[in-house]
Amino acid sequence: MDEFSLDIGQVFWSLINDFMFLLLFVVIVIILRSIRQVDQYERGVKFMFGRYTTTLSPGWHIILPIIQGMKKIDMRIKAVDVPDQEAITKDNVSAKLNAVIYYKIDSAEKALLEVENFYNAVSQLAQTTMRNVVGEVTLDELLSQRENVSARIKQIVDEKTAAWGVDVQSVELKDINLPESMKRTMAKQAEAEREKRATIINSEGEVLAAENLSKAATMMATTPGALHLRTLNSINDISSDESNTIVFAVPVEVLRAIDGIKNYLEQQTKK
Repeated sequence: MDEFSLDIGQVFWSLINDFMFLLLFVVIVIILRSIRQVDQYERGVKFMFGRYTTTLSPGWHIILPIIQGMKKIDMRIKAVDVPDQEAITKDNVSAKLNAVIYYKIDSAEKALLEVENFYNAVSQLAQTTMRNVVGEVTLDELLSQRENVSARIKQIVDEKTAAWGVDVQSVELKDINLPESMKRTMAKQAEAEREKRATIINSEGEVLAAENLSKAATMMATTPGALHLRTLNSINDISSDESNTIVFAVPVEVLRAIDGIKNYLEQQTKK
């Protein structure tokens, strides 16, 4: 009887030891599986029984299975490539343009609780906003003031996404594609503008040349001997080439002197 009681006691304590070992093993497994790591560029949104409790900073955290849960949110700056959008400007010109939006999550809990998919929501909002803003400006303003158009898109998107915990950093318009007919029209306009500027420059040059020639003629007329010196210089330049034929223009004063001598000789002959 004593031996039977001793065997029962040994079995009982053996079962208790096995149970304690199993319990300890289960506890260790639960603890290991409960450890969740939040990286430096992330934030953890913690829930208990499905309700938001707190936002966890980077590091290791204990999240009890079934009772608690956690969703990680990437806090780094993201780039959303807005696909080509067909838009009509204020002056009824069709244009196809695309853009890129840079944004970051400012509040992890809002980004998770206030909107189902913030990435897709920001992209869709950017597309509609871009079409609306382009409709508020003319084609010339769109082409010459791209920075102002981008700033306007950023302002609208940033205001509407603030409730989602999203902070828009910048918006950049990448490409603006116009119809081929509009490109040809703009090319003709640019060519006409270049011809206009060239004509104006040529006419201004002719006016300056005429003014300078007028000044030179006035100076030669009022300066004794200036015309003769100019004539001699011209003859010297021409005579450097033997193939040139020089026609010498005799000054009026010389011709008058010759006529005077001729008249004098005729008078002497008559006497």
